[in-house]
Amino acid sequence: MKVLIINHFPLEGSGSGIYTQNLARELSERGNDVTVIYPEHEQREYKGFHSKVIKFNNGKGNDYDLDFNFPCFTTHPISNNTYYALDEKQIQEYIDAFYKAAKEEIEKNRPDIIHAQHLWIAPYVASKFDIPYVVTAHGTDLKGFVKDERYHKYALEGARKAKKIITISRQVDREVTELYGIADNKALVMNGYDENLFKPKVLDSKKTLESFGINKVTDHIVSFAGKLADFKGVDVLLKAAAIYEKKLNYNVTTILAGDGQLRETLLKLREELNLKNVYFLGHVTQNQLVDLYNLADVSTVPSRTEPFGLVAIEALACGTPVVGTNQGGLPDFITHKVGQLVPVEDHEALAQGIINEIFNDNKKERGEYCHYYAINNFSWKKSLEAVEKIYKEVMDLGGNK
Repeated sequence: MKVLIINHFPLEGSGSGIYTQNLARELSERGNDVTVIYPEHEQREYKGFHSKVIKFNNGKGNDYDLDFNFPCFTTHPISNNTYYALDEKQIQEYIDAFYKAAKEEIEKNRPDIIHAQHLWIAPYVASKFDIPYVVTAHGTDLKGFVKDERYHKYALEGARKAKKIITISRQVDREVTELYGIADNKALVMNGYDENLFKPKVLDSKKTLESFGINKVTDHIVSFAGKLADFKGVDVLLKAAAIYEKKLNYNVTTILAGDGQLRETLLKLREELNLKNVYFLGHVTQNQLVDLYNLADVSTVPSRTEPFGLVAIEALACGTPVVGTNQGGLPDFITHKVGQLVPVEDHEALAQGIINEIFNDNKKERGEYCHYYAINNFSWKKSLEAVEKIYKEVMDLGGNK
């Protein structure tokens, strides 16, 4: 089977990017011929599948297809540009660039199916070719739909012509119906994670912390991974840290992996709260993220809204319980056996949940359960089986015209 995947974001630094990378790799390992179209600043190659990069200008060179950085729904480690900041000319240039890339790949390789990521521009582009296509709605695309009406005509056309829309959580599934008027042509397939990468490992805490630039070792570690954007609720975590640092006699370290537009604001809040052991790592690699999860006693997802929460699954796979907020996709899989759910915006409840996990009486058994819970329910192999089944159903329906 020849599969063309189109994503609006690079294959690292965002949930949909990691989703796409995992999907492409797993499909390739099963003998499929896979090409991924995505934005970047330079040509990138990944083992197992083909890459077709649309180059955007990051201000550091002259070799690019579009003279602006790639836009995002919120923010990205290598771009703070947003769809809402684009003018009409730039929107058309963006659409044209993805159409051109797709046309070239289709003429060259004639894929059997197209898998577009986000209910946005990618499915609109896919709708222009006589090849069946499916779309995965990731959640941030729905935020964009609400925020900027200029994209409605593209998003709606792409959504309505899709053979199937894959949703990643019950909340996203509901919102696709509410916003796009699509009630039946959907399939709920929760995200999978890379089980070959995210798993328990034995680490030297001191050396691993030093590799992150942290020279102080405490008995307890709290982790966060994600964008430094408002909807991620990092400010709520910092306010919680002000509570649990004192209650734990400052024998706890909080490590935040990720970057974004609120970095300076959050650094200032750290100083205002007089936090002693809170560290911002910036963007980290997937391997570093595995180490961070394995170091932590508890991982946190304090989001104000979280369409799914892949970082929570990855942490569980490493044997680390998760304290998250009780909204979005998190209630779909965070149970009392693998962590705790707390109200949104409630830093006191978040602090108490973190303390409860740190002093859980059955930490070893809890960690083992978290790991096997992730493997048995959210491995990419399980997710891919569902996606491949959808592909076969869709291919039997034929093209779009």
